[in-house]
Amino acid sequence: MSGVVLEVAVSDPRDVPGAVEGGADRLHVVVPGSTCGLSPEPALVSAVCRETELPVFVLLRLNESWSTTGGEFARLVGLGEDYVACGAAGVAFGFLDADLEIDTETCRMLLDRLPNVPWTFHHAIDSSLDPRRSWRRLLGLPRLVAVRTAGSPRGLSAGFDDLLATITPENAGLVMPGGGLAAEHVPWLLEAGVRQLHLGGQVRPGGSAKAYVDAGYVRSWRSMADDLLDGAGR
Repeated sequence: MSGVVLEVAVSDPRDVPGAVEGGADRLHVVVPGSTCGLSPEPALVSAVCRETELPVFVLLRLNESWSTTGGEFARLVGLGEDYVACGAAGVAFGFLDADLEIDTETCRMLLDRLPNVPWTFHHAIDSSLDPRRSWRRLLGLPRLVAVRTAGSPRGLSAGFDDLLATITPENAGLVMPGGGLAAEHVPWLLEAGVRQLHLGGQVRPGGSAKAYVDAGYVRSWRSMADDLLDGAGR
């Protein structure tokens, strides 16, 4: 695996060849056509996993808020179990409480029900009250491999400077910028110690969700990240 992990969002098995051939390191499965990002059906996850040996992470989210209910929580657990049974390597989720703080209790409950499963904290952190305090809470949670963040609910075009300001030696390895990531952001992010990048519309022709992931687009990001890292001697 390269020094920079490229995670590519997929919503159809036909997205997989482009991601794999272009040099992706991990896939992130979401429901097709979802504007906010919602959980896909297990059948889709199974179909994606059959197309690749790359690690596949799957989104656990059933509504457009950053909270969940008791009944919904039970469904999330069931979906998580189904995804793992289908071949997924991990899951992605994120919860905030009524005070817009990281809901560590709900996160831990879900982790307890999905033992040994690595996970990504989805970009709920961008809607939290105090991102720095949120990071301190997240760093205490087990099996966390990435935190997808844009520094702002409006994306990296608005939150890039704030995101850079929250990166520290302690959290840099977990930071995974996503949500409007642009090529000009990457040198600054790598310089800050970031080693994971999330790609969505950037690797689809025209940025359209109706277009499949294109190997050439992924490869351009792969080459850029690797060249920048090599040029820095890291």
